[in-house]
Amino acid sequence: MRCILKLARRATNPQFYDIVIGGELFDFAMAIPDSLRIRMPLDALEFLPVLTEMQARSGMLARTVARLHDIPDDELRAFRRPLAGEELLAPVDPPSFRDFYAFERHVINARRRRGLEMVPEWYEAPVFYFSNAASILGPDAHVRKPAETNELDFELEIAAVIGKPGRDIPVEEADTYIAGFMILNDWSARDIQRQEMKVGLGPAKGKDFATSIGPFLVTPDELADRLLPDRTRGNVYDLTMTAAINGQEISRGNANEMHWTFAELIARASQNTLLRAGDLIGSGTVGTGCITEFPTGTYPWLQIGDIVRLEIESLGALENTIVE
Repeated sequence: MRCILKLARRATNPQFYDIVIGGELFDFAMAIPDSLRIRMPLDALEFLPVLTEMQARSGMLARTVARLHDIPDDELRAFRRPLAGEELLAPVDPPSFRDFYAFERHVINARRRRGLEMVPEWYEAPVFYFSNAASILGPDAHVRKPAETNELDFELEIAAVIGKPGRDIPVEEADTYIAGFMILNDWSARDIQRQEMKVGLGPAKGKDFATSIGPFLVTPDELADRLLPDRTRGNVYDLTMTAAINGQEISRGNANEMHWTFAELIARASQNTLLRAGDLIGSGTVGTGCITEFPTGTYPWLQIGDIVRLEIESLGALENTIVE
């Protein structure tokens, strides 16, 4: 039994997840089965293993959501509210954030702009960098432009959230560790990034000032009808990805263009170390998913007042405004 499920975190109730159904929010705690209710935690991160367990048990997640329909309207009224007008937080406060480099077209484009060819090592194993989990922002949050940069850029990515702890996770099991997916914008100060990486270390200050994620945590069941048939290296999803600045679309790609699958990213990330529930795994930028991939002058660097809107099919839209 398939269950379509999106989860959100409200600013007025950040410890719990709400279920998003149509244009309404429902308190997830109302629907938890009695067998799991005793384990119901008060922290969203601690809840992720419960969510992952529910997904692993055939039909449990669907039955859980169905419980909402059995609650009398007068009782349910206190646990439902319209989505419109609610301030949503980032769906997760990750203990760590690893951002990969999984889209070949982006890597080729970005290296070509710097006069570089592809390196064969990129095809040998997926690579990532650690970014700043303390700078995570949610949907509609303002992004402060670093005063030191004249080349502020966005990056259109898809991200997975780890649902349960694991170490040395095999590729063939890695998809079962995913609690859900969301949109990710890896904001980048290209001039600062370029300068620091000449030293051979980074990126760091060119990236660590802001990362936006959201608006929802979307369980893998939601994407079941977007799975591609050949999944020998892990699940691959057919999801259109677009980016617009001030209403003008400048980027269009698809999650199915990932050279490395999320299963492979998770297997690599967990090699010789422990992944924890809530850890954030970014895909890296989809091809054409940032200003820096285009010839100089094609699009101006982001300025104060610009509105960047990222959309991924079935995951929603993530919009942020640049401020001083």
